[in-house]
Amino acid sequence: MSSKKRNFLISNSILVAFITILVLIANFYLVSLFGFNQENFMFITGVLIILAVCLNLFLSKPLLEPLFKSDANLQKTIKETLHELNIPASTIQANAQMLEKSIKDEKNIKRLGRIKQATNELLKLYNQMEYEIKKEIDTIEKQTFDLKESIQESVSKFDEIKKEIIIDQKVPEVQLYSDKNGFQKVIDNLLSNAIKYNHPQGNVCIKYMHSILSIHNSGKAIETKNIFMVFEQYYQEDTNKKGFGLGLTIVKEFCDKHAIEIKIDSLAEGTTFYLNLSGILSK
Repeated sequence: MSSKKRNFLISNSILVAFITILVLIANFYLVSLFGFNQENFMFITGVLIILAVCLNLFLSKPLLEPLFKSDANLQKTIKETLHELNIPASTIQANAQMLEKSIKDEKNIKRLGRIKQATNELLKLYNQMEYEIKKEIDTIEKQTFDLKESIQESVSKFDEIKKEIIIDQKVPEVQLYSDKNGFQKVIDNLLSNAIKYNHPQGNVCIKYMHSILSIHNSGKAIETKNIFMVFEQYYQEDTNKKGFGLGLTIVKEFCDKHAIEIKIDSLAEGTTFYLNLSGILSK
């Protein structure tokens, strides 16, 4: 627990205790003054509760203001730092592309390729951090995008990782209206799992029909007792696989937030995830 959070909890606890004592003393005094009966007791208690709430709001303001101000300053600093990071990364990328046209030496071309790859990874991290910050402060803007393009973009990311696994796509051009980056992360995570838990020469089938997007893998089926646990944070059915058990948690959180119903069908011949996209179809 951070010192800021600990100090806030201690201060708030003292404040609540102080107000509670004041209310109890006031209640005892007023009941003694006006006499104890049901009508007086209910009236006095109601008035004291309202006063206690008002007093708590008034006294807690000095406690909360520094906390909110600190968070606002931190948020501003992170945004400014991210902006400053984007400039040199973009400059490196642009100059690397220019140098690529003039360099002929094979070794230098390889070195330049590694620089470009590292720069692209840095820009991806920048975009990811920017997205996470926007998501935290609820400023993610929805946009219209094509489902087929999103699927193809995700599939291309796993060209080198999938090895001999065959990915079959049967997705038409369908317009969606949602958080594009968040949806892309959902597809990335589902596709990553479909490859990770597949057989070495297995297959992944991605289909879209009647507003339902399905991602099937031919790997080992999920045990029935574990189906309700796969969306839990840090849960991994096979602990020998790389990862932290966060992928399906991210998927579930996004689907819940954007009214996308998600179902799992795990049989002997593999596992299929179904996403009902009717709620985010572009009108």
